[in-house]
Amino acid sequence: QPPETTHLIDSIQGPALYTAYCAVCHGKDGKGGGPMAKSLKVAPPDLTRIAMRHGGRFSIARIQRIISGEEPLPPGHGTREMPVWGPIFSQIAWDQDLGRVRVNNVARYIEGMQTK
Repeated sequence: QPPETTHLIDSIQGPALYTAYCAVCHGKDGKGGGPMAKSLKVAPPDLTRIAMRHGGRFSIARIQRIISGEEPLPPGHGTREMPVWGPIFSQIAWDQDLGRVRVNNVARYIEGMQTK
């Protein structure tokens, strides 16, 4: 059977993209408790604590690479269950550049979720 096609939502805004593509696993609050989380082999990370886990630093470039599938997984992480959204966000031929915009907007939204 042909692979399932992921349809893009109309918005390119971070909150809308996060809700449509990320919240199902990471939860609406970003803490990893989305409805699909229990069915995954590895629990989704708490996205609100990224900066805390990295000495108070949030690397927007690294998060963008993770979302787009360009960041290698750390040893012992297992398989990559998270969809590689970069190519999906760029799947429409006429909006290749908007794929990067979408990745950036999701990463910026996650940056705003960081625990103070």
